[in-house]
Amino acid sequence: MVTSRELGKTRLPLWAAGFIVLICVEILGLSAWREWEARNADLRTAEIDVTNLAHSLIQHADDTFELADTILVGLVHRLEIDGTGPDAIAKLQAYLPTRKSSDRIRGIFIYDATGGWLATTEHVDFSKLNNSDRDYFRHHRDSPATGTLIGPPVKSKAGGQWIITVSRRINDSDGGFAGVALLTIDVSYFVKFYERFDFGPNGSASLLNNSGTMLARSRDERGAFVGRDLSNAPLFRSWKSRPPGAVYYFRSPIDGMDRLSYYQRSSRYPLMVLASKSQDDVLASWRRAATTRMTFVLGLVVLIALIGSYLVRQLVQRQRMAQALVAKEANFRLLAEQSSDMVTRIGLDNRVLYVSPSCARITGWSAEELLGTSALAGIHADDMERVRQAITALRNGEAEEARFVYRQHHRDKGEIWAEAALHVTLASDSGAIDGVVAVVRDMTEQKDLQDKLASLATTDGLTGLANRRAFDERLADEWARARRDGTQLSLLLIDVDHFKKFNDHYGHLAGDACLRALGRILSTYARRPADLAARYGGEEFAVLLPNTGPDGCAEVGEGIRQALLDLAMLHAQNPPSRLVTASVGGAAALPSQTTMDCSTLVAAADRALYAAKDSGRDRLVMSGQVVPWPAKSA
Repeated sequence: MVTSRELGKTRLPLWAAGFIVLICVEILGLSAWREWEARNADLRTAEIDVTNLAHSLIQHADDTFELADTILVGLVHRLEIDGTGPDAIAKLQAYLPTRKSSDRIRGIFIYDATGGWLATTEHVDFSKLNNSDRDYFRHHRDSPATGTLIGPPVKSKAGGQWIITVSRRINDSDGGFAGVALLTIDVSYFVKFYERFDFGPNGSASLLNNSGTMLARSRDERGAFVGRDLSNAPLFRSWKSRPPGAVYYFRSPIDGMDRLSYYQRSSRYPLMVLASKSQDDVLASWRRAATTRMTFVLGLVVLIALIGSYLVRQLVQRQRMAQALVAKEANFRLLAEQSSDMVTRIGLDNRVLYVSPSCARITGWSAEELLGTSALAGIHADDMERVRQAITALRNGEAEEARFVYRQHHRDKGEIWAEAALHVTLASDSGAIDGVVAVVRDMTEQKDLQDKLASLATTDGLTGLANRRAFDERLADEWARARRDGTQLSLLLIDVDHFKKFNDHYGHLAGDACLRALGRILSTYARRPADLAARYGGEEFAVLLPNTGPDGCAEVGEGIRQALLDLAMLHAQNPPSRLVTASVGGAAALPSQTTMDCSTLVAAADRALYAAKDSGRDRLVMSGQVVPWPAKSA
């Protein structure tokens, strides 16, 4: 009949093999997860790059067309006042070159009501030229609107190159159509400007109008993409539901590449820019590094599998040898001699009668040195009474076993943590208790791990401050202590202003850095041993100030707010300062003079925080009424 012990030994190799397989699978899984995170990190970095590029490009486009618009407004105003007579046109012809002072402007043209050329900055014979067939001319002729029109790209009649037209209607004194003032911008001007930026080997920058027509594109010196209609692309089909600017992943209808991009619409003109990078370019370095790392991991997994297979075979062989040895030996040595734990037999006088060889590893002393000494020697003074009581209870028959953790002196390591399991022993002839058997193991590493896990359970991983759980526990304790001692208790709630906009604008990495910076400020101001700075949730923080009244609370809160402002972290979405700021709500209470609990203090500070936000943010507001407060506070 197979015993449970023999059955366990039979299953051990299977468990060992399963454990090795599990380790290999976990290594592969963790490596795959790490590589995926590394890939996403590269993509997020590229998103930030194209976002910054798009913002620069749309600013450039806005400045360019604002210059053109300003010139046209001046010309039209002059023509509508002076008229289009020969003298006025002659003066205008001499004046036009002075307006073409920027390399952004290709040419300036004035047409009469029939499309004939009246004046231009181009050195061509325009006496027989007519532009009445142009779309912009027809638009101004048929529409009374006097606003500036940015037209689709066309080829210039004067030079033959691709140009973008910017035009305005000229009215006569009666408000009738008198002609068109036109300003042109070379498409190549934008192409050359985009060449200054690094978009990667296959990246690009595009300028389009809101109808989806390509106005200019980098890497397009011959104008192959100019004028292309992209209105059927997914970006423009869902145009109305999209925000003015956002990260956008798409497959390019022009070259078929998968692209990572950021589009930004102009707030002043019907234009948008699209800064993009090829996903293959962005992920190229990651793919090379990931291939190398995964090759190494696969090699490591194969090595672990081979070593594990060898160890399982050795385990099977050892089990067979052990079983054979058990079968041959009628009397075998005490299990304690083979155990990694220290096995000790203690007499009724607390003297050590027997100790296993593992004592050298656990205590640093040999078995010969420990025999005959007191079993309580080396136990920490703070734990001595508890251990003595447990041994006494066992010796008196009040309990059959006991288990406890205590501190033990080690010969070389100093102080260690140990776990002892104690059982009584009975005399074979009388059955009376004649001693205690103690099995002791070193628990130092496990105790350190428990302490670390306990710390992690109460610490915020991003900022290093206390987390919400630790804050709630401390708040309840400090409220009870303040009620017992008759002292004051204050609370500050701090919230970063427009933090979601900050994250959307600068990215989550910048958002994390911002929260860590605020966490460092809070750690500085929560300087007393009893003070507690905690991350309350998201971008909201809390500072608990025991034995502090309203004045002290306000002083600390204002210091925190000013310290964050002094960091001068840019926050373009937080007017008027355009810096990262925080709203602070404070409240103070005398718990001994109220029957309410600590949630009242949190609610009061929260109301003050919302009052600070409603008052314009970047300010401290102290709660007007928390709990009954004496006329004169300490």
